[in-house]
Amino acid sequence: MIKEFLKKFRAKSPWLLHYNAGSCNGCDIEILACLAPKYDLERLGVKNTGNPKQSDIFLITGPVTKRSRERIVELYSQIPEPKVVVACGSCAATGGVFRGMYNVEDGVDRYIPVDVYVGGCAPHPEQIIDGVAKALSILQEKSKTIEKPKKLLGEITERNGQIDRTNMAGKI
Repeated sequence: MIKEFLKKFRAKSPWLLHYNAGSCNGCDIEILACLAPKYDLERLGVKNTGNPKQSDIFLITGPVTKRSRERIVELYSQIPEPKVVVACGSCAATGGVFRGMYNVEDGVDRYIPVDVYVGGCAPHPEQIIDGVAKALSILQEKSKTIEKPKKLLGEITERNGQIDRTNMAGKI
């Protein structure tokens, strides 16, 4: 069963952009543990990157502070479609223990759409890997909808023994 699961996701090697919005570093340590040999998130084909223009998955940790919210929206807009957002930890989802402080906004979903929530303070590496695996399946579904071919609306006709392509596309 694991082999089938790994084969499914090796078709595309998504790159992950990790952004710390102002956390206590508990989630960041667990994410680094996921990338270490014991848990090895790279076996799913996931590679950690620092460039948003090459990323597929946007993993956010920590509560959204007033200073980090503009950066989050800017990074989100730089990631090409299809993209998946993972809110890792209770701080990213709701503000967590920092909620209600003068410099903390609520969760990330107030500013960008979140696809996967990984709960906990700090979440275990197994939970993070499960959330990233869910994000991979969502990314695969989003890729299928983007790569869907356009339907030919017009009729195929022949002219002088060749296919006449002038009527094939129709109006979309």
